[in-house]
Amino acid sequence: MTAPSMEGMNKLITEKVVKKTLSEIKLENGRPAISLFGDFTHMYINPSGKFIIGGPQGDAGLTGRKIIIDTYGGWGAHGGGAFSGKDPAKVDRSAAYIGGQMAKSVVESGLCKRALVQLSYALGVARPLSLYWETYGTEQGALSAEDITNVLKMEFDCRPGAIAMSLALREPKYQETAAYCHFGREPVTKDGVKFFEWENAKDVSKYGKMSSDQVAAALKTSNYLTKWVD
Repeated sequence: MTAPSMEGMNKLITEKVVKKTLSEIKLENGRPAISLFGDFTHMYINPSGKFIIGGPQGDAGLTGRKIIIDTYGGWGAHGGGAFSGKDPAKVDRSAAYIGGQMAKSVVESGLCKRALVQLSYALGVARPLSLYWETYGTEQGALSAEDITNVLKMEFDCRPGAIAMSLALREPKYQETAAYCHFGREPVTKDGVKFFEWENAKDVSKYGKMSSDQVAAALKTSNYLTKWVD
């Protein structure tokens, strides 16, 4: 037999796995789960193509033996990717940086008292597929967790290239991050080079004075769809 093309394989996965599985599941409202699938569904099945190149040529970087201590010492949830020694533009490093900045920004701006950010990506797709936001019930004022999620979509661009630019990640400066953690550090500029730029929180306090309807209206008129898969 001849192996199917990538296009043919993706069609088979969609028909024989995704649709077949959904057709066998019923939702709590009694409707079949397949009703959630349609032309509006974004399907990404290995979007970067065949993964046949391994080793340093395909994925350079160290595996890392101090992953947790590089972040929050085991307190905060961690995606599992190593930081030190890895290309800072890779999302398991750069997205963790901007995720920390996002959480710090909404807490310091008074929108909530505690925050956890989770971003998900697909290889070969620049825009994040999802943004999960947990406030642990600490939202302040009239805004809900969903409203704060919309604030983040408007105020932050989490595409890899945009993160690298906004946090100045392509500068030669990572000897500083090799010890004493990547987070909870003091952002400084030395000889024009920005260190720990992700520790500079954005001021998003203006949204704290808005209602949910006002945030929704602001989202609708923003350019967030250029930055996020929705």
